[in-house]
Amino acid sequence: MTTITSLTTRDGLELHLRHWPLPAGNRPRGQVVLVHGLGEHIGRYVHVAGMLNAAGWEVTGYDQRGHGRSPGPRGGLAQGDDLLWDLAALVDHLRHQHPDQPLVLLGHSMGGLLVGRFVAEQAQPAGAPRAGWARPVDALVMSSPALDPGMNALQKQLLGLMGAVAPNTAVGNGLDPAWVSRDAAVVAAYKADPMVHDRVTAKLVRFIVDGGEVTRARAAAWNTPTLLMWAGADRCVAPRGSAAFANAAPPDVVAHHEFAQLSHEIFNEPEQAQVLQRLREWLDFTFPR
Repeated sequence: MTTITSLTTRDGLELHLRHWPLPAGNRPRGQVVLVHGLGEHIGRYVHVAGMLNAAGWEVTGYDQRGHGRSPGPRGGLAQGDDLLWDLAALVDHLRHQHPDQPLVLLGHSMGGLLVGRFVAEQAQPAGAPRAGWARPVDALVMSSPALDPGMNALQKQLLGLMGAVAPNTAVGNGLDPAWVSRDAAVVAAYKADPMVHDRVTAKLVRFIVDGGEVTRARAAAWNTPTLLMWAGADRCVAPRGSAAFANAAPPDVVAHHEFAQLSHEIFNEPEQAQVLQRLREWLDFTFPR
């Protein structure tokens, strides 16, 4: 059963929210927040939420601003840290509703970058100032995160130019839908989905680029239990970003797994059962019953 509500952001947007509760009478092991990637929406994660429910976790996800059923310009931001404040609002809501339960963030692609940047704020030296949106969480899962979007020198120059003259102009993201999965049915559904778009603005790209750099730079000081899984054959983001983070992070804090042959959407690949099993095993280890 799925319940659909909304989440009000600090600037007054009503984000589309979906909640997957456990059957009545079942106490959840904790709360998982699902965060989708660029151009897509939370409705593409029903099967992931189902696995998490089967493992005893309640799940909440949302269409990020400018995506899916949520308002806002497609692929755009009003302020550079909007997505971080939006996530903080949902974390606050769930902490208020379930103060005694663990809270886990699970993000894919741009969503993986977002949750990583959110948690990176806790990996600063003691006493260092933290952003107003900073919130501690109990654990983190990053799926093919955009820690390195794979931009070349020319693209970075164009980003700087667009950021200066037209930061809010939406353009195509340049990603081929065929890159998301090796499953032809997944690609066909992606291309036919009216809520999937390819729009992105320079302001949003700047957030992704800068957020990845900060997250990678703080990997060595990471202090939140984390599972990082990525596609070795990814063409939507550069796998080297995940590899660099994994190599720098403390091994007793960050578990990592590269699925060498998989394409970007590891939860939608033919081997998705293996990926979901790895996620479930890590949750069981991190939060023993």
